[in-house]
Amino acid sequence: KQAPSVTAGEDGFALKSADGNFVLRLRGYAQADGRFYFQDRHNNGTDTFLLRRVRPILEGTVYRDFDFRLMPDFGNGAASTTILQDAYVEWHYWPWLKVRAGKFKVPVGLEWLQQDMWTSFTERGLPTDLVPQRDVGLQLSGDLFGGVVTYAAGVFNGVVDGGIADLDTSDSKDGVARIFIQPFKKSDIDPLKGLGFGAGGSIGDEQPSSTTTNLASYKTPGQNTFFSYRSGVAPDGLEYRLSPQGYYYWGPLGVLGEYVIADQQLRVGTHDQYVHNSAWQTEVSFVLTGEDASYNGVTPRHPFDLSKGGWGAFEFVGRYGDLHIDPRAFNQNPTASGLRFASPITAAQEAREWAVGLNWYLNKNIKFVLDYDVTAFDG
Repeated sequence: KQAPSVTAGEDGFALKSADGNFVLRLRGYAQADGRFYFQDRHNNGTDTFLLRRVRPILEGTVYRDFDFRLMPDFGNGAASTTILQDAYVEWHYWPWLKVRAGKFKVPVGLEWLQQDMWTSFTERGLPTDLVPQRDVGLQLSGDLFGGVVTYAAGVFNGVVDGGIADLDTSDSKDGVARIFIQPFKKSDIDPLKGLGFGAGGSIGDEQPSSTTTNLASYKTPGQNTFFSYRSGVAPDGLEYRLSPQGYYYWGPLGVLGEYVIADQQLRVGTHDQYVHNSAWQTEVSFVLTGEDASYNGVTPRHPFDLSKGGWGAFEFVGRYGDLHIDPRAFNQNPTASGLRFASPITAAQEAREWAVGLNWYLNKNIKFVLDYDVTAFDG
């Protein structure tokens, strides 16, 4: 009896029924990079232009209380093997209890949960190497006290550190939980409204399979692998991760920090050993044009428009981080014929990274990023 509405704006295109119970939204984003390695005498990295992310998004609502989202990825040189990043449905009758099933981001790492469009740097920092990325599972989540407390807990197939997968390779499953608190979000204390802190973690029993060792390799922000386990090494029991995390935003200033520990029992030959890896980082951002910094990016006060004299918003960012591999991964074991979990010749024991960058938000939908990133290694 009433015509549906059609809208178009900075949040995408939408078709909505008159009663609001059915919504279809067409969105998406793309990231085109130029990645160049300086002083790379041994050609460890290839200078290249690339389409890092190309992700159309189809999402919407049916029968008012059910949301869905589909997001494939054609980027990162994977055009012939398209990756399905998100595919889930979520029931959200109450704000304090939502039920989500499908494939989506695992709620552990703080920077990992930040949308790709709003990260401070072109690539995420070293702690992302140790947290699960996307997995298939069932999750309960919600907002309490008007968003002061946000929680998520779920059961997932389980993926390796920094991993993404569509199916499990063993019968065991991972339990995941996260809580995040913004104690002053609803207060009148403006300098503290942007303070948030919490922790996320996961636990599971990991085993190898006939098709995969179920062990991760770790990469620098430049996407070069600097650590991997030797052939013959396999997970053999409990793996858990823990990530205390927090951020603070006030006016143009933003600070984000997190720490991740990842413990896993490994086996090589007849030798078992727990390996304790850890990573941390601190990011600082400052919006030079005076707009408010936030976890969800910067909205320019004057979008780029030469006819109106608008130049968008400019943001300076800096970061320092470290990823440390347990020294026991490199120790020779005399009871296992000198076998090691990792070779000290081909794998680094520690990576330390610092980076600076300038972000130019032309408008809410277009962002230009210039980063300079240095990673140094021990071992």
